[in-house]
Amino acid sequence: MADDRLPLWTPDPLQAARTHLARFQFTVAALDETAPGPTAPYAEWHAWSVREPSRFWAQVWRQCGVLASTSTAADSGAGTTTIATRAAWDAVLVDGDWMAPPTATGGPRWFPGARLNFAENLLRRRDDRPAIIARDERGGRREFSAVALADAVRRLAGALREEGVGPGDRVVGFLPNIPEAVIGALAASSLGAVWSSCSPDFGVGGVLDRFGQIAPKVLLAADGYHYAGKRIDCVARTAEIVAALPSLERLVVVPFLGDETAAADLARALPTAVRWDDYLARGADAPERFAPLPFDHPLYIMYSSGTTGLPKCMVHGAGGTLLQHLKEHQLHVDLHPGDRLFYFTTCGWMMWNWLVTALASGAAIVLYDGAPLPDARPGILWDLAAEEQVAVFGTSAKYLAMAEKMRLAPARTHDLSALRAICSTGSPLAEHSYDFVMRDVKPGVQLASISGGTDLISCFALGNPMIPVWRGELQCLGLGMAVDVWDAEGRPVRGEAGELVCTRPFPSMPVAFWNDPDGAKYRAAYFEHFDGAWRHGDWAELTAHGGMIIHGRSDATLNPGGVRIGTAEIYRVVDQLPELLESVVVGQEVGEGADRDVRIVLFVRLQPGATLDAALEAKVRAAIRAATSPHHVPKVIRAVRDIPRTISGKISEIAVRETIHGRPVRNTDALANPGSLDEYRDILAG
Repeated sequence: MADDRLPLWTPDPLQAARTHLARFQFTVAALDETAPGPTAPYAEWHAWSVREPSRFWAQVWRQCGVLASTSTAADSGAGTTTIATRAAWDAVLVDGDWMAPPTATGGPRWFPGARLNFAENLLRRRDDRPAIIARDERGGRREFSAVALADAVRRLAGALREEGVGPGDRVVGFLPNIPEAVIGALAASSLGAVWSSCSPDFGVGGVLDRFGQIAPKVLLAADGYHYAGKRIDCVARTAEIVAALPSLERLVVVPFLGDETAAADLARALPTAVRWDDYLARGADAPERFAPLPFDHPLYIMYSSGTTGLPKCMVHGAGGTLLQHLKEHQLHVDLHPGDRLFYFTTCGWMMWNWLVTALASGAAIVLYDGAPLPDARPGILWDLAAEEQVAVFGTSAKYLAMAEKMRLAPARTHDLSALRAICSTGSPLAEHSYDFVMRDVKPGVQLASISGGTDLISCFALGNPMIPVWRGELQCLGLGMAVDVWDAEGRPVRGEAGELVCTRPFPSMPVAFWNDPDGAKYRAAYFEHFDGAWRHGDWAELTAHGGMIIHGRSDATLNPGGVRIGTAEIYRVVDQLPELLESVVVGQEVGEGADRDVRIVLFVRLQPGATLDAALEAKVRAAIRAATSPHHVPKVIRAVRDIPRTISGKISEIAVRETIHGRPVRNTDALANPGSLDEYRDILAG
């Protein structure tokens, strides 16, 4: 175990001086007299970025080279005039009631007067170097150069335009993580249409809960995909989805399985269906056009997990998404032109959208479709990282924990010389996973645990290529993000956990919720708990190093004997026990009246051959007690066959908690494995 008194990683001074962030600080310090000195501590730069949002975000716009159009060019119908100057907008931030959606009357408005196109910003590079590298579980590989990607987007946009798709129309994807999904999103946004996607592991109900709310005009769907060695056909589900979407005018079929018969059958069975290649051929002669649109024009519709009801439909704007991602990719990730960025994700998780925007920084994005740890080839993602010379490798905390359990050691088996940073998100990264990465993945790599969410399509806390990494901590708060931790009364707390809040507007807030004309759903989602502050729903703690620790979701915290405990504190211990594959921990209400309390219940999935006997239970309890406190020790430990997960792969503590209390889980279609709940229903009866 590393010495917690020393950082796990410290940047090389020469490399730190060559980062985007260092250049940003030197340039801005020279241009703006209110900015800190070029070598001032990061905390001073963060404080300035929050205190002076108009100055900060204007500099991000300039330094990252946002392509925008003048109002004159936009109004005249001329092609986009690409500029990145002050003249492209009238103001940076027009203050308003930030508890109102930015598109509502009286809400805060960012960069009014600016007109830009998201796709144009992502397709700015035009050369023969790779823009997309796509790999899959079966060993397949495809590559699109920047020129080829732009051409495919042009042709698809032309076909969509010919069918009348334009600003505000919804184009949706029911697709694996393949190039066609990226092409679809960019083609839609080039026209000003709104893109939304679901991974093909969603059931029909889960897809309709999402797409059924937004009335799409065009659906792009694959005939199937492969996962964990299995061939999974999507034809029947796609037919059901199409039949239940009366707004749909066109189905475009992507024959990803390579089974031309299946694709042809679907095309024949559905009158609106056409094969991908045939559809793109319709736009073969279409000119390239990028609709110049307002900064807050809708770009994406994203969804909440939906386990407690219909998913919320969050509408994210083109300008806010672009600007926030440029800031994160360049200033926090230090992504450079020609770098290769990989993130293990599906099209149903916001990290897919985050990955795609890396094209705007001149990077190549590496896609992977399949299981992350297939039995036949558990090191497949490290194979990909080595073979594709990945510079930044993104994954989840769960993947790193499972890789450690499986004793993977890419530091000894793979050439990861190109890899300089690893990003982890999805859940809190345990301290032992920091040790695993530094010991067995790549000693000396920057490990950036990052945290944000679908609601902001970006991050509140991120990495920083210029400051140390401390074991168990997210490195820093994001520039321009007024993040704090408050107690139940809305007072800032230090040295202890509390509610993660944001106290000022930021550009990537949702511009609206779908079908929420008065903003009531929007306010309820973020501003109901604290007056005037965005409550994010994470149980967090600010650290002495200027970073953050995430202890879990605040709505899943445990409260035995009145002591509030984050679930991550228990997972960090349990994940290290070799007999256990994974676990889920919840609080169960017990007793009546004055005796009413909460007891901690731990469900564990065992390694093959392991048995949950008295000795193992005692070992689990002793490990938790030694690493935490007596309050953390579970009163009940039970073995289960499976752990419920959302479709994006996150453990669903809330679904387990509701089930063991006999309360309905209102939307099991949001779960990847809803049948797993069956064994929890009466497991604790009596």
